[in-house]
Amino acid sequence: MSASTGGGDDDDSPDLVCQLDCVQGMVDALSSVRWKRNQDAVIELSVHGIVLIVEESGCLQAKVYLKRELFISYDYGAEGRPRFGLSLGLLVDCLNIFSAPGNASVIEIQYPGPDMQLLLKSVGSPDSCLYAEIRTRIPDTISWDYHFEQAANTPLTFTVKSAILKEAIDDLDWPGSSIQIMMQPEPPVVTFRGEGHGDLQIEFPYYANTDLLIAFQCDRHISCRYKYKFLRATTSNFPSSVLKENRSSKVTIGRGGMLKIQHLVSVAKAVALNQYTDAQPSRIAYIEFFVKPEEDEIHS
Repeated sequence: MSASTGGGDDDDSPDLVCQLDCVQGMVDALSSVRWKRNQDAVIELSVHGIVLIVEESGCLQAKVYLKRELFISYDYGAEGRPRFGLSLGLLVDCLNIFSAPGNASVIEIQYPGPDMQLLLKSVGSPDSCLYAEIRTRIPDTISWDYHFEQAANTPLTFTVKSAILKEAIDDLDWPGSSIQIMMQPEPPVVTFRGEGHGDLQIEFPYYANTDLLIAFQCDRHISCRYKYKFLRATTSNFPSSVLKENRSSKVTIGRGGMLKIQHLVSVAKAVALNQYTDAQPSRIAYIEFFVKPEEDEIHS
């Protein structure tokens, strides 16, 4: 991978020009945080990579981290960290066109264009060239500061297979209801409890000889409630690669009951998926969700 940094003397030079050889992987990562049809996003550029941020109602925030190592070239020339807003749905739809069978496997991304657009262009194909411009905007608001901190010296966290987490949340489907997440050290167990027309409780006991919970840390009992629609958004759009590769998700309850859920999505060529997954861990996009608890529903 080639990369360069530093601000140039030419004021007309773009802040970023980068190339990616797996558009479908980027589509998968961005689609993971697309929980409704019309959704705006904020993109932040830096020397370290690209971060896409989406949020809703000041209660749910998601971030997609696309590290510079994911790109085959990453030429960054901006001062500071430029931010701009755009339609997440439009971005995903455009990328889907570039990832269609028969199109070039490499895409070039440039920001800004002459009118502050985000520019997408296929490269490497002698027969055709796809080109797209996406109008950007100044973000209406600055993303809320979640201040995620550990609840205590011992983190309250567990790691579970992503497919199992998704299945549990789907099973608790009572629209408009709340989901209670409880953790306790003795016996070590995580409990999801939903209330609607009835009660449904799903338990994940932690034992060294089972694969139900891969990791578990908890030194006291804690119970927090979250809106189901926000909790469901954290797993509702998993790409098939996450399930096929048997990925794991990490769930952490922080200070004030803030919930953090972390996923991993492969950004690698499908023809060499296993090679990239095993030998190149940098070919991973990191997805983080932050869910605020319901008020006055935190017990420890």
